[in-house]
Amino acid sequence: MRYFTLLLLLLAGAGRLPAQVLKPGFDKAEYLELLRLHARQGGLDSMWWAGIPRPREFRLVYRSPVVGLDNRWDLWAKAGAQPQVVISIRGTTRAQVSWLQNLYAAMVPATGEVRLSATRTFSYRLADNPQAAVHAGWLLGLAFQAEGIVHKVDSCYRRGTRDFIIMGHSQGGAIAFLLTSHLRSLQQQGQLPADMRLKTYCSAGPKPGNLYYAYAYESATQGGWAVNVVNPADWVPEVPLSVQTVHDFNPANPFVGVPAILKKQPFGKRLVLRHVYRQLAAPSRRAQRRYQRYLGGFIGKAVSKELPGLQHSPFYASSNYVRTGPTVVLPADAAYYVKYPNDPAKLFQHHLFQPYYYLAERLP
Repeated sequence: MRYFTLLLLLLAGAGRLPAQVLKPGFDKAEYLELLRLHARQGGLDSMWWAGIPRPREFRLVYRSPVVGLDNRWDLWAKAGAQPQVVISIRGTTRAQVSWLQNLYAAMVPATGEVRLSATRTFSYRLADNPQAAVHAGWLLGLAFQAEGIVHKVDSCYRRGTRDFIIMGHSQGGAIAFLLTSHLRSLQQQGQLPADMRLKTYCSAGPKPGNLYYAYAYESATQGGWAVNVVNPADWVPEVPLSVQTVHDFNPANPFVGVPAILKKQPFGKRLVLRHVYRQLAAPSRRAQRRYQRYLGGFIGKAVSKELPGLQHSPFYASSNYVRTGPTVVLPADAAYYVKYPNDPAKLFQHHLFQPYYYLAERLP
């Protein structure tokens, strides 16, 4: 409450400062400020923000309690004639349950509901296409935080804020994708105001869902209202592993007609072609089933132990993860690798805030 009172004081002085309207498109200064504030998610652990200056324009006004699988978010505010608010979503922590969330990588439908407890259910519609699916663990990260975020967003809107920025790095970036879809869906359903402006910066974001989710996300944010900033030396944006099968295509595709075509072939030729087709199609299908069995069913049991009362969403039979959203690739050139060389002993060398801040500063 003390932090939220500070927000009200900031907004009360808005008329004395120049207007700063939220604009679409990647903005270097905006991204650097977001990295400065987001790095402070590490609290007293200076490893996360060492060498990164303090935020210059925004002030922390609210920090959520820890929920779900070690999830947390901050609310930062900037005063002005056009005040702005940033929802900063924490990424992976050192806690085992936080990594468990990443490993829970089976896909679930992009529309449905999750029963979080006997008295609490999270309903969501992140895409209209029934073929759209998203990462099960990061959906849980959204589910446990969404109610609190929506409440604060609505409160800020009622007090005059129209511009909201969603920011997340790493796992926070993955959840930021899904939060963006959720808030925009609530706008479409009339549960949030239509004139509320949303802009999203996913930083070092991994792949949040399949191709049909990516289509929905990119359609909803087109015109420059979302960006994923990536260090090309960073391996995290390359995960989760992707497995594409012949069942991951649109309903009208050449693979659906293969059985009928084979039946029309002479007996000997039909046997050979059927064998070849199965050799090509079956391995990816088996890989997808194993993916779902181990990173869905097996990991899901471990998640249930951490979250008693959770009823999981039914899995979607796909593991076709794709890169999502317009991407800004930072310039990791020879000079960068001198400062941050590839070192197998330092798996997160290229993923931390410092290399991202270093590269972003060098942008023109």
